[in-house]
Amino acid sequence: MNKKINIQDEANFNSPQFIPPFAGGVGGNRINQLFQQKSQNILSVYFTAGFPKLEDTMPILECLQANGVDLVEIGVPFSDPMADGLVIQNSSQTALKNGMSIKKLFSQLTEVRSQINIPLIMMGYLNPIMQFGFEAFCKECNRVGVDGMIIPDLPMADFLAEYKKIAELYGLEFIFLITPETSDERIRLIDSHTNGFIYMVSSAATTGTQTSFDNKVEYFNRINAMNLKNPRLIGFGISNKSTRDMVCKYSSGAIIGSAFIKSLQETQDVEKGVKLLLDNLEK
Repeated sequence: MNKKINIQDEANFNSPQFIPPFAGGVGGNRINQLFQQKSQNILSVYFTAGFPKLEDTMPILECLQANGVDLVEIGVPFSDPMADGLVIQNSSQTALKNGMSIKKLFSQLTEVRSQINIPLIMMGYLNPIMQFGFEAFCKECNRVGVDGMIIPDLPMADFLAEYKKIAELYGLEFIFLITPETSDERIRLIDSHTNGFIYMVSSAATTGTQTSFDNKVEYFNRINAMNLKNPRLIGFGISNKSTRDMVCKYSSGAIIGSAFIKSLQETQDVEKGVKLLLDNLEK
């Protein structure tokens, strides 16, 4: 696994003797296994690595798993997170000031699979990942046991032309976002070239909390009527029981981001922050 794989070497890559460093195992990786075992009311939580404190990564993962969270997105802090609202932007700034980096994050995750069994997804932007090296990033994800990636600003055409093969080589599911404005053609393209789940953004706005999704029913119904092969999770704006219950009616579950960052910011304590989030989701 330490040998660098030349992804351009088609003859070697397609050879029947070629064995990738990670083949996903029987039934795919942990993301696929989760959706095979549980099709409704999945709870996925996002946090920014290095926030509120630099060494909070493992404590947050342990606490989320212990409290029944099904899936976790680990946010790679970036100075210009275009899809994120003010809450997550500020958490990224704090994390960067704390000294968080991709190298530091992978160091923190080296022994993660000795304690964490739930699926883990890295969520980050293209610029810092490209500076680290895309294949190097995938290789490190494979080494520590990360199951998938979300890169909101990676164009689909570039993914198909250059990056899909590398992600698959290292056993990583690639998750794309769709919004109410995403065309049916693009959604079907995403569905046909991915195998994890589709991240349904509740609105075209940035991340943040909302009080209701009643005006999104037409969008949710449109996507369900497409009979896609991939399951869907809905994110952006979910912060309480009513919004969580609403999106769970139209998808396999909910993704919580800003609400958890707010809880951590308010409490400055991992256990209290997780408890506050879960309490709010029951109100």
